[in-house]
Amino acid sequence: MPEAGLVFLAKGLGIGFLIAAPVGPIGLLCIRRTLAHGRASGLVSGLGAATADAMYGSIAGFGLTAVSAFLTGQEASFRILGGLFLLSLGVVTMRARPAAEAAKANDAGLLKDYLSTLFLTLTNPLTILSFAAIFTGLGIVRAQSHAAAGTLVLGVFLGSAAWWLILSGAVGAVRERFGPPVMRWVNVISGLAICGFGGWALAAAARQAMAR
Repeated sequence: MPEAGLVFLAKGLGIGFLIAAPVGPIGLLCIRRTLAHGRASGLVSGLGAATADAMYGSIAGFGLTAVSAFLTGQEASFRILGGLFLLSLGVVTMRARPAAEAAKANDAGLLKDYLSTLFLTLTNPLTILSFAAIFTGLGIVRAQSHAAAGTLVLGVFLGSAAWWLILSGAVGAVRERFGPPVMRWVNVISGLAICGFGGWALAAAARQAMAR
């Protein structure tokens, strides 16, 4: 890979890692699923978010302004969908009964974990604006080739995936210390927090609708 390509890859790695790192509903899901089902479940959940980050990063990086405008124009609708999904997910999480032993991950369960976090991240179109602002600040939007933009987006995915690998690995290393009583509290606290994020999304959508 040419030196310029390595620079863009490195920038993408940094951007993807920093965007993924803040703890939000996806982070809580990754932690909870790692504790309940193992590293694979937590990692796959994070990869769903990393895929969405790469998709939104490609929209910003390739200058697809029409797509970006449409998605940000539907911000309220996406927030409602995401908020309702988070509320239902939070309730399910709170009511989940921890098993004496963690369930073994299977293909169907891992696919469900992946798709749920992919959907949750995609229902936050403001992520596009974050990427657009960062790319513009770095002077790499509409000023470089498609190859450079593609390398940057690849870096975003790898950087985001690296964070989820670290998080699921760290949590997985201590999961054996969490017995059923502790997991019960983990489920309740995680569920309440996820419901809180869902309520915040719905409130934001309501404020936006009232401001129009």
